[in-house]
Amino acid sequence: MTDFENSRTRLNLARAFAGECQDGAKYQFLAKMALDEGYYYLQMLLKTHAKNEMAHAKKFYDLMGEYGNNDTLGNVDLSGGYAYKRGNLIESIKATIDVENSQSNVVYPEFSRIAEEEGFPDIAKAFAFAGTVENCHKLLLEQVLEKLENGKLYKSPNAVKWKCNNCGFEHTSKVCWDNCPSCDMSQGYAEIHIDMNSGD
Repeated sequence: MTDFENSRTRLNLARAFAGECQDGAKYQFLAKMALDEGYYYLQMLLKTHAKNEMAHAKKFYDLMGEYGNNDTLGNVDLSGGYAYKRGNLIESIKATIDVENSQSNVVYPEFSRIAEEEGFPDIAKAFAFAGTVENCHKLLLEQVLEKLENGKLYKSPNAVKWKCNNCGFEHTSKVCWDNCPSCDMSQGYAEIHIDMNSGD
C-alpha cells in the first residue's frame, strides 16, 4: 500500500471533496432558478441532487480524516479545473449535464483506478459509487432538458397520471392542468414524468 500522505489518492480525495461541495452549491442555485420560473417540483429534484453531492463530499471528507494524520493533513494545495458557467435555466442544466458526464465517465473512474492501484480499495469503491450517482443525475437532467427544450415538461404523447405535489390530487390526461383543480396551485407543483430507472 502506498503511504497515504504521499499518495495521489490523498490529493484526489481533497479534489473530490472540493468539487462535490461546489456541485452541491451549484445545484442549490439551479434549484432557485427553477423555482423562480415556477417549477416547484423540478426545484425539489434539484435540491435532492444538491443533498446527494453534499453526501459525497462528507464521505470524501471522512475518508481524508480516517486515512490522514490530523497533525499533517493541514492545508492541501489543489490544482484542478472546476467548471464555472452561468446562463438561463436551460443553459445551466446543459452545463451541469457536462459536469456530471465528466465525473461519471472520466474523473471518478480514474480516481477509483488510482486508489485501487495504490492499495485503498474502500476509497476506490467510494469514488466508483459516487460516479454511478453522477451518471444517474446526468440521465435525469437529460430527460428534463429534452422536455424543457421541446415545451413538453407537462405534456405527454399518451395519457398519464399527473399528481399535485401540494395536495395530492391526481388526474389522467395527455396535458397537465394549468392550476390544480383541487388546491389551485400552479402547474409547476405537478410531478414531472421522469424515468427514475434510466440509470440502471
